[in-house]
Amino acid sequence: MYAYYLKKRWKYRKTFEGLGTKLSIFIALLGMVSCSHYEARFPEAHETVFSAEKEVAEDQEKDSVQEAYRYFALSSFAISHGDYEQAKKFLEGALEQDPDSLFLCKRMALILKRLKKYEKALDYALRSAAINPSDEKSLVLVADLYALKGEEGLAMDYYEKALVLEPDDQRVRLQLSTILMKNDRYPEALQQLEKVADAGPQQILAHYYRGRIFLSTKRFEEAEKAFLESLELDRAFEPALFDLGTLYQIIARDDDAVKVYERLLGYHPDNIPARERLIDLYFKLARMEKALRHMELLKKQSEPGDPERKALGLIYLRHGKIDESIEELGLAVAVNPKDFKSRHFLATAYETGGNNNKALEHFRLIEQESEYYIEAQLHIAYILDEEDKTREAIEILDKALALERERIEIYRMLSALYESEKNYDKAMEIIGKGLKIDGENIALIFRLGVVLDKRGDKEKALDQMKRILEINPDHAESLNYIGYTYADQGIRLDEAKVLIEKALRIKPDSGYILDSLGWVYFKKGQYGEAVRYLEKAIGINPEDPTINEHLGDAYLEMKSYARALERYRKAFSLNKEGKGNIKAKILRVERFLNVTN
Repeated sequence: MYAYYLKKRWKYRKTFEGLGTKLSIFIALLGMVSCSHYEARFPEAHETVFSAEKEVAEDQEKDSVQEAYRYFALSSFAISHGDYEQAKKFLEGALEQDPDSLFLCKRMALILKRLKKYEKALDYALRSAAINPSDEKSLVLVADLYALKGEEGLAMDYYEKALVLEPDDQRVRLQLSTILMKNDRYPEALQQLEKVADAGPQQILAHYYRGRIFLSTKRFEEAEKAFLESLELDRAFEPALFDLGTLYQIIARDDDAVKVYERLLGYHPDNIPARERLIDLYFKLARMEKALRHMELLKKQSEPGDPERKALGLIYLRHGKIDESIEELGLAVAVNPKDFKSRHFLATAYETGGNNNKALEHFRLIEQESEYYIEAQLHIAYILDEEDKTREAIEILDKALALERERIEIYRMLSALYESEKNYDKAMEIIGKGLKIDGENIALIFRLGVVLDKRGDKEKALDQMKRILEINPDHAESLNYIGYTYADQGIRLDEAKVLIEKALRIKPDSGYILDSLGWVYFKKGQYGEAVRYLEKAIGINPEDPTINEHLGDAYLEMKSYARALERYRKAFSLNKEGKGNIKAKILRVERFLNVTN
């Protein structure tokens, strides 16, 4: 290749010999060297006599310009053949002959930018901006390179300088607005975009970016309008269609989201994320036939192990199609055994389907360097605890904690395991270590309150729950805990009712909160209301021993003895602790029924 360039160089040499001053003027007109460089090169009209020394110097300068142009021409030829490294070498030769050329400095910056040598490219771009501070393209080039290097503050400075020189440069306004958006400076970004959206070929992007800003700031009506304005200019504009679908999903206009994604896929059938979202929506809307049709299309667009097929496995998992999820994710790990993301969700699918042995097998194959390793250890510990292997689960989490001391989930789960062993001191020690990392972690504070309660420190437990409400006044579990504690103690029942009703508004389908409200009514002597709420609670949590016992107590007060006996017997079968108290209630009701019968 280099010999080929040498032959071309001799050809250019013959071409350029004897062009003299005409060639210099031609180069100057093309802007290939700086104006200041040539101002010294051409004499005023009244100068008619040159010294021999000046003639020699001018001849040398002409030769230098010719040589610079020759190198530039070779550089251009190399670029036309896609050889940017060789183009750079030729351009270095040109710059040796004419180091102050605005054009050559910019050209070198662009070549280096193409080669992703941003630091060196920036040096040349800054040189071109220093040669002529009024050259808008040099300022934009500097800004672009600062943006590529992640130095967004400097990039914005140079974009703003360029806009002073060329206020109508829409591309620069879009670049500036993009950086402003990225840094959450939305009002300033909107100011820039309004100027672009008024006119010009870039207005489609301006409307779209305005939509993105409005979407980010939850101004949904304005976001919808901006996206639609963008789509009026181009019905098939893919980003606007995708984000409009996102908007409709956020505001729960699922049918509209479906229409938008269908339209998008009509124009862009290879948009896999849109198809994945559409499948999710069809599942949600119980349109199974359409969901399955798009799943088949997704399969045809991909091979086992492709990201799209892995995404399909996750869709199956989200919607409870465990066998299908296992099939897809199993194919992914068969193709790539080191695909730990797919293996993690494959194990999760087995766990969800109740196959703990297969779940443990795959969780244990996730290697320590994987980002899913700690998550896998948490799952392993959970499964082991379910199988009453609490000591083994604790050992797993102790090792995980040694590797990752910042993961609050480990502290929370490890403390719960010690709590299940009734090792309350150790549980509190683990919680304390976690709170040193995150002193306002609600899950840990709640766990601390529960442990204190189990130790018999009711007042200290209530203090922790009140501490949670200072952080989050709408924490349903803490509201319920305080209300139930008051009710169970038979104190402050009106306050307890207010707290539990607030919790129920936040979580209306919680059986435990319904039980608490029923228990408040029981303590207030309103047994009919107590039964009403406790029956709702048992409908949601039929296997909870406490709810069964509470409902039995309420039936007993209502003189529904057979129903009370049924609930007590159920509670007795479920309750691992406190069986003696329930047994006494069973015997009492049985004696009463025998007497009455």
